[in-house]
Amino acid sequence: MAAITSALIAIAGVVLGWIAIEIACKPCLEKGREAIDRSLNPDYDPDDHQPPASGIRAPLLPSDLSSSSSNASKGV
Repeated sequence: MAAITSALIAIAGVVLGWIAIEIACKPCLEKGREAIDRSLNPDYDPDDHQPPASGIRAPLLPSDLSSSSSNASKGV
């Protein structure tokens, strides 16, 4: 009887741990699952994907900073 009780406690611990991870990492897990679903979808074409207008990205280094940093590295 003690073995069954220990097994049930262990299973309950694993289930509660799984639920805690799912709740804590929900946004990251949802993005990953969406990416997996897209990659497994034979009808999905990434070239047809249009990003929203607000999703326009700025360059990581503005042109005025990138030119000054490239000059500094040339002198070294």
